Amino acid sequence: MDDVKQLVTDIKNKHLKPIYFLMGEEAYYIDKISDFIEETILTEAERGFNQMILYGRDVTIEDIVGQAKRYPMMAEYQVVIVKEAQDLSRTIEKLAKYAENPQPTTILVVNYKYKKIDKRKALYKTLKKTGVVYESKKLYENQVSDWIRRILSAKKYTISPKAAQMLVEFLGTDLSKINNELEKLQIILPQGTEISAEHIEKNIGISKDYNNFELRKAIGERNTIKAYRIVNYFAENPKDNPMVVTVSLLFNFFSQLLHFHGLQDKSPRSVASALKINPYFVNEYITAARYFPMRKVSAVVSTLREFDVKSKGVNSNAVPQGDLLRELLVRILN
Repeated sequence: MDDVKQLVTDIKNKHLKPIYFLMGEEAYYIDKISDFIEETILTEAERGFNQMILYGRDVTIEDIVGQAKRYPMMAEYQVVIVKEAQDLSRTIEKLAKYAENPQPTTILVVNYKYKKIDKRKALYKTLKKTGVVYESKKLYENQVSDWIRRILSAKKYTISPKAAQMLVEFLGTDLSKINNELEKLQIILPQGTEISAEHIEKNIGISKDYNNFELRKAIGERNTIKAYRIVNYFAENPKDNPMVVTVSLLFNFFSQLLHFHGLQDKSPRSVASALKINPYFVNEYITAARYFPMRKVSAVVSTLREFDVKSKGVNSNAVPQGDLLRELLVRILN
């Protein structure tokens, strides 16, 4: 995120480069930087003649270079933005020749999503000398809640830890999807609001009581009745609650619980740091550790590996996922 801030600051201050090659697994920042360039460098009057949007599936590298070599009309720069440039992955190296001597009055922006160019080849090495190469990396799951808080803080909102966790568990680590849902909430809720689990349930449709977060908590507390109630809800709503996601999240929880048992310093601050979790959730691990000693946790991790394979259809003999989930819960709690 610091890289993005610096890049945006440089563009605002007119410290411009002739090529911005934006690549990587996480599309959110690629879109944000590209949109910022599209909206910032030229005035509205200049854009008509001097801003061109191209799409990788519709053009060749030669088309892009031809457009980039044009001169601006009644403006200091022209801006050429190539969206979905990953569709040109087989020929993208041809851009290296233009990158060696780019047109100084052209700002060429290449959006190369979900992929990276080979850093050993000429294009990458040349771009590092004459332009900007920004790699947008996927956040790890344990980093996304903090990202949500930072994004909302900039818009003068806060969010409860449970609500942030619900978003991550439901939407995964796709920042664009999460941001879309946050923007919907910002339309509905006034600035200064703390977004709660109830807001998430009412406006996004994620149940605050029947989700993987609550299942994990119920299992950790050995609250058998609540755990079975949630699993039965999942069994009745399999499309919204795929077993493969549930197993993955439980596996992460018990793997962290195994790590917790191995810690010498079990103070809340030390646990939060070691497990890379929000301090709000530390008590869940302290509670779960009482009910699940290290030997039991090891057995649960092994069981979850077994059911991860079964949830993907291997050696499960077409058993409904709801039945598999119930069996898994029995194995964990017994």
